[in-house]
Amino acid sequence: MPNQACFRSPGVAHHLHLGSVMQAVIENLLKLQDTELQTRRKVPDRDAIVAELRGKIPEPILAHYDRLRARDKKGVALLRHNVCTECHMQVPIGVVLTLMQGKDIQLCSNCGRYLYLPKEESPSAEPPPVPPKPKRKKRNLTETADVQ
Repeated sequence: MPNQACFRSPGVAHHLHLGSVMQAVIENLLKLQDTELQTRRKVPDRDAIVAELRGKIPEPILAHYDRLRARDKKGVALLRHNVCTECHMQVPIGVVLTLMQGKDIQLCSNCGRYLYLPKEESPSAEPPPVPPKPKRKKRNLTETADVQ
């Protein structure tokens, strides 16, 4: 009989580790983009910082990023209110949920940029309270009877 351990689904610790790895990759990609786009300010040891960040990013992700940068486009776009900030198109809710869970890196289906969901943009568990509607005034029945 085959070992049952090899057929088990990954544990919670594996998912947490994978989420932190994916979050670190996209954050390093965002730092790389910010460093490369800083042309106004002279950053000391800019080349060393870029080389260090490039070493932390997997090759396939870096290759896609470089293709976008070769066309003078940003490689990473922020996601605000479920909208890509570069192409201004709404992103499917499944992509947003995957980014919120931190399970994988996602691309915008319209412009092809990597999507980054800032932590302050993550929606909270409970929606904001809805203000109560103002009460309507009751009509005086004696006034309507006199009119007829």
